[in-house]
Amino acid sequence: MKIVIIGGVAGGSKTAAKAKRLCPDAQVDIYTQDTHVSYSACGLPYYVQGNFEDYHNLIIRTPEKFRKDGIGVYLRHRVTKIYPENKKIEVRNLETDAKFYVQYDKLVIATGAKPVMPDIKNCHIKNVFTLRTVEDGINLRVQLRKSKTAVIVGGGYIGLELLEAFVANKVRTTMIERSRHIMSILDDEISELVQNFVETLYPDLTEVITGEYVKEILGEGYVTGVKTNTGKVIKADLVLLAAGVEPVVDIASEAGVKLGKTGAIKVNSRMETNIKDIYACGDCIENIYSMTGIPAWIPLGSNANKEGRCTAMNICGHPEDFEGVLGSAVTKYFGLTISRTGFTEKFARQNGFDTVSVMITKKDKAGYMPDAENVTLKLVADKRTHQLLGGQAIGCGDADKRINTLSTALLKYVTAEELSGADITYAPPFSTSIDPLISAARLLAEKLQK
Repeated sequence: MKIVIIGGVAGGSKTAAKAKRLCPDAQVDIYTQDTHVSYSACGLPYYVQGNFEDYHNLIIRTPEKFRKDGIGVYLRHRVTKIYPENKKIEVRNLETDAKFYVQYDKLVIATGAKPVMPDIKNCHIKNVFTLRTVEDGINLRVQLRKSKTAVIVGGGYIGLELLEAFVANKVRTTMIERSRHIMSILDDEISELVQNFVETLYPDLTEVITGEYVKEILGEGYVTGVKTNTGKVIKADLVLLAAGVEPVVDIASEAGVKLGKTGAIKVNSRMETNIKDIYACGDCIENIYSMTGIPAWIPLGSNANKEGRCTAMNICGHPEDFEGVLGSAVTKYFGLTISRTGFTEKFARQNGFDTVSVMITKKDKAGYMPDAENVTLKLVADKRTHQLLGGQAIGCGDADKRINTLSTALLKYVTAEELSGADITYAPPFSTSIDPLISAARLLAEKLQK
């Protein structure tokens, strides 16, 4: 059996490694236009910041290691066309421009996602960056250390993580977000808390502009600043475009692979597309929310690795279903942890749920412990069934562990009443005697019963 994989960051690399272990006699080959394979893209902001010096720490498995394990790796090779009827792909060597064809028995599309390029004049001049590949991280880190001022376009996860990186390097940074709040993936009242923290922590190094967008990047050859839609001009030695990402689906769509409602590749629970012997995994595919079956496109490395494993299992004759995702995510801004799982209240309402929610702020540990910090927690439930739909937590305390507990509860369709009786560990260095999650669940249960 010949397994050909297009793309080799998280989903593609995981598929290759697992498939070779399950089917040692199979020929497994990875084709990627990237210069690296199997690396932690999620770690790039922390490399840029300077948390570690050697970018090789981000490399999970080198091409040499793959080849030693019997897996072929073809870097700087772009797959330009898929021929499902002939079970072959067209490949172009980006170094030599040579074109050739490769046959397959099983094909895996793991083309990932790419940064959205906003409609901004002059966005391709020098010192305008995106962050997706190792090279992006190396180049951005070098320029950051030469810069005094910066603009970040977009206030989502990547934008926030790089704002921390820039500010930590004493670069005066302006974040511009066209929505009303940064981190608009959260509910408004949570986003407001995040934004207040950002604006007050290092006010001499940070400016946040919301409700505006960048219309033009200024500079002759090199960036000197940006102009917003209101005519505001902001000086900058570098500009970081972090306006989101989109799935890379061109070659899949051209080959007749169906896309889902989100615009990503539609797969079934065994990672199969609508075309026989073509699978897909990682940031290029559409999932479903495991609680409800609603389509979801949530490009996260954690999901991609699980999907890659599932893909390999099914290719190699070990049937396994991928049950979906919850959108569980976490990030930080200096001491502030920001975490979520399941639906936000606004998303739930947009999808027809009649919601009830509560929001509380409590210490994450016994108040007399010297490292006790506040955690703000929001829980959302369905009014009719009392089923929990999601939650968000932020704070300088242990916010993420409350969300991890909640994510497990969501998998089992737990109600607010059921969660309020959960047996959660307690000791003063770790929690209050009634954990903040339990307190929120009790308050939510009481509100639902009125």
